[in-house]
Amino acid sequence: MSKNIFFEGIKKIKKYLLFFIFSVCCILFLLFNTNKPFEDEIDLGIYYMNYDTSILPDTPNGKKIKFGEKLFVETSQLLGKKSGLNYVGNSLACSNCHLKIGKQPYAMPLIGVDKRFPQYRGRENKIGTLEERINGCFERSMNGKKLQNNSNEMIALVSYIEWLGRYVKKDERIFGQGLKSINYPNRPVDLSKGKLVYDKICVECHGNDGQGEKIDDFTYLYPPLWGENSYNNGAGMTRVLTSAMFIKYNMPNGTSFESPVLTDEESYDVAGYINQKMRPVKKNLLNDFPDLKKKPMSTPYPPYIDSFSKNQHQLGPFQPIFDFYKTNYNIVKNK
Repeated sequence: MSKNIFFEGIKKIKKYLLFFIFSVCCILFLLFNTNKPFEDEIDLGIYYMNYDTSILPDTPNGKKIKFGEKLFVETSQLLGKKSGLNYVGNSLACSNCHLKIGKQPYAMPLIGVDKRFPQYRGRENKIGTLEERINGCFERSMNGKKLQNNSNEMIALVSYIEWLGRYVKKDERIFGQGLKSINYPNRPVDLSKGKLVYDKICVECHGNDGQGEKIDDFTYLYPPLWGENSYNNGAGMTRVLTSAMFIKYNMPNGTSFESPVLTDEESYDVAGYINQKMRPVKKNLLNDFPDLKKKPMSTPYPPYIDSFSKNQHQLGPFQPIFDFYKTNYNIVKNK
């Protein structure tokens, strides 16, 4: 009898010992595993490569790249009302959204963008070129009109983007590409809270009236966020979830993804507040997203393939819309 009790005790000790060893191994794996599958590995090396255009020689190609960078920063001055060309219909520049002249992580950086084209675009439901994508920005974010593909300006912009991408391989995904997602709350945007955030954080640069800070009649130090000199209602930034992601990791000016100032909820509310303001209206929005299943869930204008209201697509809550597309079409939407 005593022998049986003794051996049973030994068996229990062995089980506990094996469990202990297994637990220790798991902890050590999580502590020292350098290939962490649960988070993006932060690799900012690509952003510290040499992107100084002043080193370029005054060859034909060097001049194109330098002109492209200049257009990127002085877009409205060189292509808008001041120039008389009217390709830009507001007072924005490419660098207002693509921060640090297209070189800031999670601010839609342009480093390597050329390596991802031709690219399928749901808004047109076709494979599109880099030139077509640039013109999409001109017609929407710049509230203007298309450049000719063979124009000096288009060639210069493409040359600059290709030069930025010279260290990136075809179809390579760089760290900080696009926008960084947020955990949006399962509730509608609270416009009153959004105004509080705006008045506390945004007003210093963009003003009480959202019209930014002018340098002269055509040029802004800080861009207008609504009104006739801002992006139109067909721009991607009019989507609450898109603008919330941009705001969270880039605003106020000088913020980085590593040290955000605003919470997810504050970014969500202030994005909704800004995008409920009046702005230019783009024509022919009915032609967008021929396959309506591909339409981002916070697109502020109809038609939709679902039964949710226009107001809910603008202000949420978005979780029911997310669930609808996941359940009915197995499509996972994030903006």
